[in-house]
Amino acid sequence: MLFATGCIDRLCAQSPDGGDLPDAPQPRMSNTELLALLATPADAVNSDSASQEQPAGQGQPQDKHAVAQRQLQEEEKQRIAGILPSFNISYRYDAAPLTAGQKFQLGFRSMVDPVTFGTAFITGGYREMNDGESGFEWGAKGYFERAGAGYLDAFDSTMIGNALLPALLHQDPRYFRLGHGSKMHRVLYAAATSFIARGDKSRRWQPNYSNVMGNVIAGEISNFYYPSGDPTNWEVTVTTALIQTVEGSLGAALQEFWPDLSRRYLHKDPTHGLDAANERAYEEEQMRKKQQ
Repeated sequence: MLFATGCIDRLCAQSPDGGDLPDAPQPRMSNTELLALLATPADAVNSDSASQEQPAGQGQPQDKHAVAQRQLQEEEKQRIAGILPSFNISYRYDAAPLTAGQKFQLGFRSMVDPVTFGTAFITGGYREMNDGESGFEWGAKGYFERAGAGYLDAFDSTMIGNALLPALLHQDPRYFRLGHGSKMHRVLYAAATSFIARGDKSRRWQPNYSNVMGNVIAGEISNFYYPSGDPTNWEVTVTTALIQTVEGSLGAALQEFWPDLSRRYLHKDPTHGLDAANERAYEEEQMRKKQQ
């Protein structure tokens, strides 16, 4: 926890109001280009029809919800190596905020994915071989109980920390990829996002109460269905929550660098041109600043 706090302090040290991260991903394009991009599906960024989309943020409030829904549908198709779900990641730094219902939709979509069930059974087998959670029996019965407990861990953490609390606290549960800067800076950014989140209204960074509290609550709930669990043992609950938080930071680091790895080794761009468009706009902005 101290390491993560230190990372956040360094990242926010130069911010005049403490709300924004230095070198965090900023809109690298003009306002007109950015608004058009937000309303455009990722796979149509470079198409001629993209400019015909209605810019996000214009029109009635329901239009913003429609933009968020289109972007959410894009995110629900994202996978690492075509296998691992990558639904909770946004390659658009200025993505439209999600409604409460959309947050539950995103969380539930992750939990009903076949890979999520498969991961629980793989984890259950690993724990069976190593006699993890010794309170469970050995054999088929114990294996399925371990797999079920593993799935419940993921379900509780996701639905509470990525859906329920973000809806109540008006925080965005998604990871917003940085995509530029030094490797160390990007690793620190990925780690910090376990403890900071973007507010729905201000779109500024704030303490990620949803993720931290969600992990603690999920850890406490797990004590009720693990044979060795003790609902009164807060030390175990906090330890479990910290482990889940660290795992989340590692997952964020993988999500941060996956597009780079995919383009280099698989020759596929998961961002569908968003990285390249942002980079060009950023370079143009820097040139304009130099000329002023």
